[in-house]
Amino acid sequence: MAAKSSSSLPLAGRRIVLTRPREQCAEWRAQLEAQGAEVIELPLIQVTKHYDKQTLVEVFAELTQYEWIVFTSANGARFFFEEFLKGFEDIRALGLVRIAVVGEATADVVRGYHLRVELQPKKANAEELAQAMIERESIDSAKVLVVTGNLNRDTLVEKLHEARAIVDTLPIYKTEETDLAQNPVAGDFRAKGADAILFASPSAAQSFFDQAAALKLGAKARRPLAGSIGATTTATMKQLGLPVDFEAPQANLGSLVEALLRKL
Repeated sequence: MAAKSSSSLPLAGRRIVLTRPREQCAEWRAQLEAQGAEVIELPLIQVTKHYDKQTLVEVFAELTQYEWIVFTSANGARFFFEEFLKGFEDIRALGLVRIAVVGEATADVVRGYHLRVELQPKKANAEELAQAMIERESIDSAKVLVVTGNLNRDTLVEKLHEARAIVDTLPIYKTEETDLAQNPVAGDFRAKGADAILFASPSAAQSFFDQAAALKLGAKARRPLAGSIGATTTATMKQLGLPVDFEAPQANLGSLVEALLRKL
C-alpha cells in the first residue's frame, strides 16, 4: 500500500507551536510531524530538579511509614525516583506504600519502574485525585506523601487535610519562565504566527501572558488557535484572559492532537 504523501496529511501546511520545556517536546513533535505539521518549539517554561537535602533525607528515612505516595506530575515522579535510586539499591525499599498519580504521563513514569499505580482519577487534576482517594476508603490519620513542585497549587493537600490525613509534601522540582525576548524562534513566531498554539500546563499559560510583549504578533502574522490540555490549564487561561479555542477531553497528548484536528 502506498504511503500517504505529505500534502495529504491532516496537518499538512499547518504551523503548530509547542510551549513545553525543550527536553519534553520530542514525543509531541513526532506525533504532530507524523500528521504533516510544521512544529515550532517555543518553550515558555523550564523545569529543573530542585529540593531541600534535609527534607529529602527525612522523607527517605520515613518512606516505609507512608500509606500513600502521590505524584502530581511526570517531572515529580521522574526526579523522585532518580534521587531514590541514588540512596537505595532496591526498589523494594519503598515497602508496601501505595502510589496515586495525576495523569497518564505520570502513571507511565511509575510503571517504568515496574511499580503498580493504585489510583488514577479519570480526569487528570488534583481535585479529582483527592476526591478519589477520599471516596476509596477512610484516610483519617493515614500518612500521605505528596511529591510536588514549586508552583503546584495547594488544593490536593488541603482536601487531604480536610479528610484528616497526615500529609507531608516533598517539593522536588522548580518551574521557571524562560526569557524569550531575544529568542529567534519567538521572533519567527511574531513575524509569521501559527495555526495553533498548544498549552500543556498552567505555568506555560502564565508565562505566555507575562511575556506578551516578546510574543506580540505582527500585522501580517497568522493568529493561532489556542489549545489546552485540560481543565486546570483552561481555568488558568481563562483567568488570564487568554482565548481557549479547544480543549483535550482527556489530559494527554493523543487527546489534544485529536481536539486540534477536529478544530482545524
